[in-house]
Amino acid sequence: MKSARNKTISLLKDEEQSYLTKCLPYCSNKNTSNTIIHGDAMGVLPTLPQKTVDLLIVDPPYNLDKKYGSTPFRQTSNEEYIKFTREWIEKAVPSLKPHASIYVCADWKTSLVIGAVLSDYFVIQNRITWQREKGRGALANWKNSMEDIWFATLSPKNYTFNVDDVKIRRKVIAPYKENGNPKDWYETKDGNFRDTFPSNFWDDITIPYWSMPENTTHPTQKPEKLMAKLILASSNVDDLVLDPFLGSGTTAVVAKKLGRNYIGIEKEAEYCAISQKRLETIEKRPAIQGYEQGVFWERNTLTIQKTKAKNEETNAAQVTF
Repeated sequence: MKSARNKTISLLKDEEQSYLTKCLPYCSNKNTSNTIIHGDAMGVLPTLPQKTVDLLIVDPPYNLDKKYGSTPFRQTSNEEYIKFTREWIEKAVPSLKPHASIYVCADWKTSLVIGAVLSDYFVIQNRITWQREKGRGALANWKNSMEDIWFATLSPKNYTFNVDDVKIRRKVIAPYKENGNPKDWYETKDGNFRDTFPSNFWDDITIPYWSMPENTTHPTQKPEKLMAKLILASSNVDDLVLDPFLGSGTTAVVAKKLGRNYIGIEKEAEYCAISQKRLETIEKRPAIQGYEQGVFWERNTLTIQKTKAKNEETNAAQVTF
């Protein structure tokens, strides 16, 4: 039994089967838009309609020994991992529109491989590094608490990038004024803030944990806030987002929350079902942690402001009484 505060999404076997029936089986002839496809990406990708995808987000298994549901992924040589990477790329490319963008997640080891392979197929635009505030300690090495996301496009210049949609709101430590007025920042009752342009280093991401409603049993779940940045920057409302290694469903969930269409491919029945459940509970939980008022907030600052506002409302109510 979970404690009342433990919000981790998990399913009983009968629940899993119920949600799984709402996912498309591999090689279904039905319309694939806004669906989760239960099948192996290598087999499903060639069946997708060509030149329909605006944004491809890929979180492939890293080259590590890891068990995903009932399926283990075994660490292999760089040569074999390169072969694996080329296979999914070549099967995914035909589904992409000419102006499509691509994001590929990696740890530091697989990043060395993936970056080199991607450059054979796409125009590399940037490499994002984001901080995982969690990580196992090591006695003879630095703790691994960073991951990469490669940003690439099919076209050198003709691609979507909505920079104003992904600005981050930061506290102003040393406010500068010009003629007595704030310069490039604004004053509020909760402090001084500036909406800054996004960089390729992200230190504002929180890894899902047991008390967060988005948390699942997937061992390598990506945060909704992370996916929201990619989707807002590199797609528009009603665009189609494809994730061939959907996992716990975060890409599809965030795409739906932000008004995009999606296709998710996942071979594990358990994760397909969890993804479907998350999609069906969006109306109850439409918010994205750390994203509010059209901007991304630094880690913990939004929670502090909400707590402060709640305390002020309580105090005001007590005074009125």
